Amino acid sequence: MLPINKYKNLFLIVFSIFLYFLFAYSLERAEFNSICITWLFLFGCFYLLIKNNQISFSNLVGISILFRLIFLFATPNLSQDFYRFIWDGRLILEGFNPYLSLPETFIERGNLIISEAKELYNGMGNLNGSHYTNYPPLNQLNFLIAALFSSKSIFGSIVILRLQIIFADIGIIYFGRKLLDKLNINAKNIFWYALNPFVIIEMTGNLHFESVMLFFLVWSLYQFYQKKWIIGSILLGCSISIKLIPLLFLPLFFDSFRTTSNKKTNHFLQFILFSCIAISVTLVLFIPFLSSELITNYTNSIGLWFDNFEFNASFYYILREIGYLFRGYNEISIIGKIGPILTVLLIGVFLFKKKQIKKKQKDFIQLISSMMFVLSFYYFTSTTIHPWYISTILILSIFTKYKFPLIWSFLI
Repeated sequence: MLPINKYKNLFLIVFSIFLYFLFAYSLERAEFNSICITWLFLFGCFYLLIKNNQISFSNLVGISILFRLIFLFATPNLSQDFYRFIWDGRLILEGFNPYLSLPETFIERGNLIISEAKELYNGMGNLNGSHYTNYPPLNQLNFLIAALFSSKSIFGSIVILRLQIIFADIGIIYFGRKLLDKLNINAKNIFWYALNPFVIIEMTGNLHFESVMLFFLVWSLYQFYQKKWIIGSILLGCSISIKLIPLLFLPLFFDSFRTTSNKKTNHFLQFILFSCIAISVTLVLFIPFLSSELITNYTNSIGLWFDNFEFNASFYYILREIGYLFRGYNEISIIGKIGPILTVLLIGVFLFKKKQIKKKQKDFIQLISSMMFVLSFYYFTSTTIHPWYISTILILSIFTKYKFPLIWSFLI
């Protein structure tokens, strides 16, 4: 007869599978109450599974993969971004530069140069289709891979995109565990990310490529801790080439070079070389798309997040109301730039704060904590915070003592 705990674990797993099936194939984004109830139960099951010490690491890996595979054949129901991913990939496959082409232009002219163009455009919406793509070059490679394997089926492209994200999460588990072991932290901490319903639904379910970015970031951190900082810088450049957000972390590595370099090594030059390699990787990956219009179109698309878009913000909403009160209109073009400026100042505080040289492990944990706090502050002051943005803060938190990102992942 099985012990009661095994029955309990089996129930939690089976119940979670049922709830994930509901999320993947039944729930619609407008069904707010149903989503909330399902989400509460999913998060409760996740927490109980993690807190049960009787489940082995390998079994938790298997459960993490199983939950993701439930979504394999599902069309994302909480986000339509994937339509643009597929559009960009097919555009590249046809020899067009996605940074120079607007989807709405092709549709208005009736120049349907890719399969299912109208369906993809209707799916992404007019707002997305009227702006140039803002996805960095290595992310475009992910989209191209989907187009290579499925250039005529949206469903097929979804499956290929999803498999890439699942493999990235498996990589995160692998390198995350190795880094946790090196830092003498419980290896099961990785499942606060890997088993988190927020991650499974937003990444695997809704096809957000933060998972691929975080795979390269965690791998980079592991190599950097091993003092293989050249490999680490290349991997960090790859992470930036998926999503630009890791650029914020570059200055924070300076103090780690100072504390780990020996007296014969110029830590400042090492840091400069580290940064140059990471940035160069990103720039080199942009070369296939290089044109005189690239910089203008790309910066204009990125600028929308600071001058136009507003969603799920924090302090911005307070500042916006103050602007309405004293100026009579929305000051987003000014307020949107305050957050990045304050974030840069905060990075300066971390850089110039006097620190004692500690043990290697504690120094590295402090580096990761600084990354987490800098990015948290940036998001607190941003005008647009989509839920999947929090995944970076969540993965960083598993290497620290801080738990607020876990609560944030539940509440967002």
